[in-house]
Amino acid sequence: MSKTKTAIIVGGGIGGLVTALKLHSTGVKVRVFESVENIRALGVGINLLPHAVRVLTELGLAEKLGKIGLPTAELCYFNKFGQQIWQEPRGVNAGYHYPQYSIHRGRLQMLLLEAVQEQLGEDAVLTNHHLTSFDSFSDYTVAHFKNKKTGEHVGSYDADMLIAADGIHSVVRKYFYPKEGDPIFSGRILWRGLAEASSFLTGKTMIMAGFQDQKFVAYPVDPETSGDRALINWIAELAIDEEMPSRADWNRKIDKEKFAPAFADWDFGWLNVPRLIRDTNAVYEFPMVDRDPLPAWTFGSVTLLGDAAHPMYPIGSNGASQAILDAEELGKAMKEQPSVKLALKAYEEMRLAATAKIVRSNRKNGPEHVMQIVEERAPEGFDGLNDVISQEELEDITGAYKKIAGFDKHTLNTN
Repeated sequence: MSKTKTAIIVGGGIGGLVTALKLHSTGVKVRVFESVENIRALGVGINLLPHAVRVLTELGLAEKLGKIGLPTAELCYFNKFGQQIWQEPRGVNAGYHYPQYSIHRGRLQMLLLEAVQEQLGEDAVLTNHHLTSFDSFSDYTVAHFKNKKTGEHVGSYDADMLIAADGIHSVVRKYFYPKEGDPIFSGRILWRGLAEASSFLTGKTMIMAGFQDQKFVAYPVDPETSGDRALINWIAELAIDEEMPSRADWNRKIDKEKFAPAFADWDFGWLNVPRLIRDTNAVYEFPMVDRDPLPAWTFGSVTLLGDAAHPMYPIGSNGASQAILDAEELGKAMKEQPSVKLALKAYEEMRLAATAKIVRSNRKNGPEHVMQIVEERAPEGFDGLNDVISQEELEDITGAYKKIAGFDKHTLNTN
């Protein structure tokens, strides 16, 4: 590439910011455009799998990441009575060269924002810029932005490429697929919260309990808590008979009584679920949604990335990690291909089919399918797990998902 290439990234979330860092590392001049006026450390906990941590490590963020993320030691599945179905070490405990982190989404986003501003300059991220439309020409794209609150036009910018990392309600995706409609509702609602509470099991354990229509997930997210106390991220999930909440109600605070009674008896001894819910100040509600895989993401000098490209159920701890892998492949393609258009198509070829497999696998519960099997075979609990499901069946299901999601240990450690 003879001249410096330029990129517009729409969306200042995790995927957009990591993409900015990756493209910058290849010599591309990048600007990130974000709808909100101020990017703040909002949200709850997420998990970063070892393959995503590898990407962030290569970007020079390992030390800072280690200060805000708690290394996950193990993952355990339980039935609704707290009986263990599956246990496996995670991250470095499992022999990976990179840790798995449980981390507060907002703190990770702020770490990435600071890295972008340090490396690309303070003016590399423009807030209060909501994409309204764009014009794509043979070798460049012009994007038009407004202030979302006032509706005022705040500028038009051109670049050699436009990367849409603007989430599940992507403006760019809707332009190319105008008849797609709303995200697809699973029939299940997620309620999320953060609470300081007693630590459980190893103090670095991620647990999932229950089955497809009633599940509870919990894991600590703050490496700075000590003793027998921890900042615990939790998710309660229930199937409902109602329609999907309107988009205006997503991520809203709700009354715990809407779901807490369903978990009133879930005191496992090592984890008191009703107490954890009761001790949480703010609980937020989300419908569990995704979209069907697309036939194409890339159109000339425009492409999709992250949730704009492949929104998936939050199963297998994969959403943020897959957006980070998108960024890695886009950066690699930009370095290897002779033109922007070829690079964007090469990126799509590497990621489109791979992420489609994860979307479809997550619809079948991914590795958490073992919990559903146990519920169906032993709804009243079990005396011996081997009477319900064999070790071989457990290993086949959980191992297959690691390969689908791209974090098979042997493959990752040898690449």
